Amino acid sequence: MAGNILVWIVWVVAALACLGSGIAVITFSNPFYSALSLIGNLASLAVLYLLLSAEFVAAAQVLVYAGAVMVMFLFVIAYLGGRADAPWAGGPSWQALGAVAASAALLVEVIVVIGLKSSGRLSHSARVDFFYGRPYEIGRLFLTDHLLAFEITSIVLLIAAVGGVILGSHSRETQ
Repeated sequence: MAGNILVWIVWVVAALACLGSGIAVITFSNPFYSALSLIGNLASLAVLYLLLSAEFVAAAQVLVYAGAVMVMFLFVIAYLGGRADAPWAGGPSWQALGAVAASAALLVEVIVVIGLKSSGRLSHSARVDFFYGRPYEIGRLFLTDHLLAFEITSIVLLIAAVGGVILGSHSRETQ
């Protein structure tokens, strides 16, 4: 019983850290601090993955995303010099509309989950086999069934990095 309480406490702390750092990502006006908050968000997600017994996914989350990708983003931000514009400087036009749409989608999702839970159609009795979530099985799926998605992810990251450098170089030319 004490183990369940400890797991619950760790889950609550990790979930609050995830929410807090996620809010910090979108509210900081300095992109460097936003990127640091995103590292905290990715680390708290890794703790949640550990609680779900997905050790490999948690390790990959920390090493690949919080480690390599975020270090690259921080390097690009430091190289280009981040702008410190206020998030709502131009007025709450598309940002407010996006926030309202995202809040409405989240509200609908919460209502659906509560409805499924109260009707009994949402249960916690999912059966998984022994190999589920193991590094061998994840690697096999990446390199066989999901090879295209795996390669497209690397291309998207490369395009994002190149796009960031191009956008930063255009902003330096105009200054």
